[in-house]
Amino acid sequence: MTRKLFDITGSDRTDFLQGLITNDMGKLSDGLLYAALLTPQGKFLTDFFLLQRGDTITLDAPASTADDLARRLTMYRLRADVQIAPSTLNVKRGSGTAPDNALPDPRHAALGWRLYGDETGDDGTDYDAIRVAHCIPKTGTELIPNETYILEAGFEALNGVDFRKGCYVGQEIIARMKHKTTLKKGFVTVCISGTAPTGTPITSDGKPAGTLFTQSGDQAIAYLRFDRAKGELQAGEATLTL
Repeated sequence: MTRKLFDITGSDRTDFLQGLITNDMGKLSDGLLYAALLTPQGKFLTDFFLLQRGDTITLDAPASTADDLARRLTMYRLRADVQIAPSTLNVKRGSGTAPDNALPDPRHAALGWRLYGDETGDDGTDYDAIRVAHCIPKTGTELIPNETYILEAGFEALNGVDFRKGCYVGQEIIARMKHKTTLKKGFVTVCISGTAPTGTPITSDGKPAGTLFTQSGDQAIAYLRFDRAKGELQAGEATLTL
């Protein structure tokens, strides 16, 4: 688990983030908040957690996207009283008995807890197995910046988007997908016989049907066209079924 943490301070910090991210900052008082930043076209840029610590909001993001996220937040800041700086905190996660001051992962109970302090790493839990079993996408694997749509990635079930909070970057596209269309594609957990590399195209009767992603045991996460996700599907030498 490679993460980067930033502290966001200043009198406008809450309103500033409220106008940018997919979730409602009003929920931050309940514990960790899971959210994403999108492009104006509604495509995923990165996901992250937010933690309220007095007058500071700590942002916990994947290392691969954290610097770009900080740069974008700085660009959006304009004249707002907001400061963004690297945090002195680390994050540790686990799925066993939670230590004091640990917070539940808001995406799914099976993902356990996150602890912010001096320690880093995890307790050895097989998180890929958990992600596959519950169809929880990961940045850089299933969640692709400038490509993924969060509703196709299950963000509603993962408590990562709020449809009543008002405007944020990309909100109009996400609202239209939610209320005016039926999703035709998305991530699902499938049964897999055999193995194939992440990114292998999936076919149905020879027609393109999606892409294979994380595998664990006899299950995998797949991105599928729902109209073609019927019967046996092929991904290289592997066979997939819903």
